[in-house]
Amino acid sequence: MARTRAEDFEEKQRSILLDAASVFASQGMEKASMSQIAAAAGVSKSLLYHYYPSKDALIFAIIETHLAELDAALAAADGSNGPPEARLRVLIGAVLEKYRGADDQHKVQLNAAPALSDEQRAAITAIERRIVARFSAVLAEINPGLGNGHHALLMPVTMSLFGMLNWVYMWFREGGPISREDYADLVTRLMLEGIGGVR
Repeated sequence: MARTRAEDFEEKQRSILLDAASVFASQGMEKASMSQIAAAAGVSKSLLYHYYPSKDALIFAIIETHLAELDAALAAADGSNGPPEARLRVLIGAVLEKYRGADDQHKVQLNAAPALSDEQRAAITAIERRIVARFSAVLAEINPGLGNGHHALLMPVTMSLFGMLNWVYMWFREGGPISREDYADLVTRLMLEGIGGVR
């Protein structure tokens, strides 16, 4: 007889993912063990394996959940109305807000590619492409010329924007000299004032 799902299954699952991300971020993908993760999460190894049958499955779940939540947050934030410049600021702000408290998950995402199967990498890439496409569409509205010609620059400009966002965890500190909102304003200004000069 199949085991029934506990009422707090999803809550426990999310708690395990957060604790596991912390262990992976501090120990590295190779050194971190399921025993360490179970101890950090305050669960037995058997319960951990009930939720995630392998370390690879756990790593994939951390990244997929992190990106899916970011994708959903961007979809909710991106209203089709209003000028693209304002939408860009909203999207940038949504990314930085979703990154709040997610440094460990972000580190796992950036470092765990070798631990994923081809199928898992394809699933992650599909989400990443949706996220990138949302930003590319707005940037193309701001400067339609980015996507034209033999040397189309829309993707390089889009990925330059993500370079400013994805590495913020390396230096940003809550309560520091700049807030997330200030940084969102700064990145938006850099893009808007610089994008017009891209030819």
